[in-house]
Amino acid sequence: MRILLPALVGALSIGCILLCGGPAYAGGNGASKIRSVQVTGTGTDLLNGAIVHSKRQTPTGMIQRSTETVELKGDLTGRILYHVTSTFDFANDSLVNTGDQVFSGTVAGSDPVMIHDGRFRFHANLKTGADTGFVQLVDHIAGPWVKCTLQVMGTGKDADANPTFNYSGHCDFQDK
Repeated sequence: MRILLPALVGALSIGCILLCGGPAYAGGNGASKIRSVQVTGTGTDLLNGAIVHSKRQTPTGMIQRSTETVELKGDLTGRILYHVTSTFDFANDSLVNTGDQVFSGTVAGSDPVMIHDGRFRFHANLKTGADTGFVQLVDHIAGPWVKCTLQVMGTGKDADANPTFNYSGHCDFQDK
């Protein structure tokens, strides 16, 4: 049992690294530390500039594919370019947005970064206008290594009828 227990713990640790997103970054000269920072801010989905690529009717609504831009202010300052699949269900007054997005900007005063998210999901009630969602900017593209997980809450619309929102969450920086 003494021999099996360390092997089991090691196997579980490796399994968690693979399933939980990885360990603190291990560079060529040893492990680096991860520093987590709480972030908040606001955003505007520039829906009035959306490029609609396709629309397909469904039995209860429509599926639309488009490219949109989001402007972020606060601890994340920059822009998001996203390819969104919008699934409208008019029978249930709901909208679900999914797809891929890339953030380009700064995080908590960092040097410019680019981070990808292929897991975001937003839900909107078409009757009340309430909308919520989450963002997982976890795929590093360029700049300092940082991953951000955010919760998003709709706040209404701006003067141009673009959706506005607040975001909060945390970003993890790799300190080398």
